[in-house]
Amino acid sequence: MLFHLTPLDAWLEHPDRPYATASLALEGFIHCSGDEEQTLAVANARFTRTRGPLMVLLIDEDALDAPVRWDEVGEGATFPHIYGPVNRAAVVGMLEVERDASGRWASLAVWS
Repeated sequence: MLFHLTPLDAWLEHPDRPYATASLALEGFIHCSGDEEQTLAVANARFTRTRGPLMVLLIDEDALDAPVRWDEVGEGATFPHIYGPVNRAAVVGMLEVERDASGRWASLAVWS
């Protein structure tokens, strides 16, 4: 399972098309994480100013039309990157990222 962070509005923006991000156009891939711990670390590093709901798309790697590579990003850490848009059928679930009392992203919860 791949974890992809996105503001809810970005996911809902074009429901009739495959999901794509600005990073796909700029860098050639969509950033993902491999587990909950990585996802929360990225949320706290990159999404501190997000005000609306921050979501995690749960992506079934085997159902993707685009290729996935696990790239080293420094100090031995590897992250999955999707090299193309995400066909929406590959998104098998969605979680909401919740903040703790100090305002840090701290947990993932089932989105209702």
